[in-house]
Amino acid sequence: MERSLVLIKPDALQRGLIGDIISRFEKKGLKLVAIKMVQMDDEILKKWYHQYAEAPFFPMIAKYMKWTPIVAMIWEGYNAVDLIRRIIGTRKGYEAEAGSIRGDWGMSGGNNLVHASDSLENVQREIGIVFSENEIHEYQTTMDQLVYSEDELNGEFR
Repeated sequence: MERSLVLIKPDALQRGLIGDIISRFEKKGLKLVAIKMVQMDDEILKKWYHQYAEAPFFPMIAKYMKWTPIVAMIWEGYNAVDLIRRIIGTRKGYEAEAGSIRGDWGMSGGNNLVHASDSLENVQREIGIVFSENEIHEYQTTMDQLVYSEDELNGEFR
């Protein structure tokens, strides 16, 4: 099973969408293996947005991400990275597909409610910035057998 990191950003927190966003992932059948609130600071943001740390627009991103705490989560599931990217929708809310998180609740290209890892490589990097190993939990649910076929659970189906 893959893991993916999701951040619920300050605009979603301010709008009271945390429960609705979490519900989308749960109803799809993904399993929450870590969750916490984090107040972003300059040190975290420079690691997170390392490619933009010297860009002229970085202070604007930093101000937005420090506005309120964010909710950081790790979700687990079959093909989790691609699946979660489809659930959240394209980056700009005004272009995002109806039925996606950004398509249903987003209007902005910048204040876009959520972040989700875009590759398996970035999952590892991003998780390392926000979570320690002891904050990530391994467990089985009865839901696993309802959501996945036996060969998927055994890692035999692709």
